[in-house]
Amino acid sequence: QVQLVESGGGLVQPGGSLRLSCAASGSIFSITTMGWYRQAPGKQRELVATISSDGSTTSYADSVKGRFTISRDNAKKTVYMQMNSLKPEDTAVYYCNAYIVPSATPGRVYWGQGTQVTVSS
Repeated sequence: QVQLVESGGGLVQPGGSLRLSCAASGSIFSITTMGWYRQAPGKQRELVATISSDGSTTSYADSVKGRFTISRDNAKKTVYMQMNSLKPEDTAVYYCNAYIVPSATPGRVYWGQGTQVTVSS
């Protein structure tokens, strides 16, 4: 069974940093685009960043450009997001997302369970 598991969330002061990780597991043939989304209380889930299958192309929401960096390690089937200069408005549950083709079933989008990031003094 394919799954995505996030880690690295927590409580941090404004201006601080966190690094999120999301590892894929299971019988996987390939993983293409991976990304991070977030959902703050009372708001819709929004796209934060994406990265192409070979890591050569990335994109970011305007609100995080210059502060967040997405990367991936294909050997570990893991996507990361380094978050610097965190602001209270970055507080949200962060979800990773990936298009995965399992070994024996058609490909589809998978979601992680989410990890809470709270930015507060």
